Amino acid sequence: MAFGGGALSVTHSNRPLERGVLFTGFEPSGDDHASAVIAELRQRQPDLPIYAWGGPKMERAGATIVERTGESAVMGLPGVGKIIEHMGINRRARRWIRQGRASLHVPVDSPAANFPICRYSKRRGLRVMHLVAPQIWAWGRWRIRKLRRCTDRVLCLLPFEEGWFLARGVSARFVGHPLFDEPLDEDGLARRAEEIEREVEAISRSYRKGIGPRLRLGLMPGSRPSEIRACFPVLLDAYRRLQADFPDTTGVVAATTPEVASRLREIAQTTDHGGGGGWPRGLHVVIADTDAAIRWCDFALVVSGTVTLQIARQFKPMVAMYRPGWLVYQLLARWLVTTEHFTLPNLIAGRRIIPELIPHFGDGEALAVEVIKLLRRDGYADDQRVNLRAIASMFDGTNAARAAADEIERLLGLRATNSGTAPSVAAGLRNGRSVGAASAEGEQGQGAHAVSDPVDDRE
Repeated sequence: MAFGGGALSVTHSNRPLERGVLFTGFEPSGDDHASAVIAELRQRQPDLPIYAWGGPKMERAGATIVERTGESAVMGLPGVGKIIEHMGINRRARRWIRQGRASLHVPVDSPAANFPICRYSKRRGLRVMHLVAPQIWAWGRWRIRKLRRCTDRVLCLLPFEEGWFLARGVSARFVGHPLFDEPLDEDGLARRAEEIEREVEAISRSYRKGIGPRLRLGLMPGSRPSEIRACFPVLLDAYRRLQADFPDTTGVVAATTPEVASRLREIAQTTDHGGGGGWPRGLHVVIADTDAAIRWCDFALVVSGTVTLQIARQFKPMVAMYRPGWLVYQLLARWLVTTEHFTLPNLIAGRRIIPELIPHFGDGEALAVEVIKLLRRDGYADDQRVNLRAIASMFDGTNAARAAADEIERLLGLRATNSGTAPSVAAGLRNGRSVGAASAEGEQGQGAHAVSDPVDDRE
């Protein structure tokens, strides 16, 4: 049985490994990324054994779940309970790997949780392919040596990452981002945006006066409990300030789940976010339909993360912010993070194309000011739309799920290995001012500037 052009891996007991695939993901974003790849593999290789430490989407896509994960993801430093939990997961994963039921390990996101399992997989003779590149380019660059030792290939979701990893001796390929795998349903989005408009009209007609511009604001508060708790009051404050200046302002909050929607209402009721607590007038909630909320709005107030790419895909002007834990930021992040920009559009562009307030420890005034600039400064919003369109075009012709499935088949010996290097957008960016190029120039002795973008490493 060929394996990537070489002999099939064997365990330390010299028993051949079975040709199976093990996915390990520990966050909802990992469940999203892996499920699309698993579904593609299932379609191509119906008899291929696929196992996962993963969530419900991986299971629905066709993986056999060894253990359910992703229901208590955290940002920042994990607590003692989370550390103990992952120590137990590591022990159980090692026991499972020793059974020899997989010859390829695909870690997804969560590098801190996955690195120990990757090291053990390599020791037992498995190949390792990272689905979603660890954000070593953002912080903790000493980890590149660890990554070299515990991976055979890194699949990159962002255009600049391939060149960055290749320059540091890590086999990498830009495959695109899952957000861009399927074209937008323009008719469906228009219909759902009209439905949102009817709902907003119903809750706002009693107070709107028809004086001045009517702002349609999209509020994107994130999905993790910690970031919602820290950042949503700031978005609410910005919304209230804009409504005070423009009385006909209305808004839509994009909640990822009904549970998140309930939590957002609780926060609004218990937090003084400018003008007192309570749910602001004219603010509607949309559940599990972020794309429709983006289509409806004129401008977006967004907690930095993968959603900034969703907004960029529709060329909607935005203002991004993120409030990290103050102590974590002061003690660690400000010294460890080495990127000049933190939101995904700015990272990909290698320059500031959207306003980003990161870290932000203030109220909503600065966000409101940026929205007023978008509204009133000539060309400000249009320039952002043009730049976002250019960012979105970098993903043209990519399909992350298909490309990842191709790489898995190659590593399993189920697909011929290409003799040349696969073309990618990243190849055209290596001489540009992307974060990869800028980081390479400043890597020696460069200090940190601010907290990194919390991307579905999600981020």
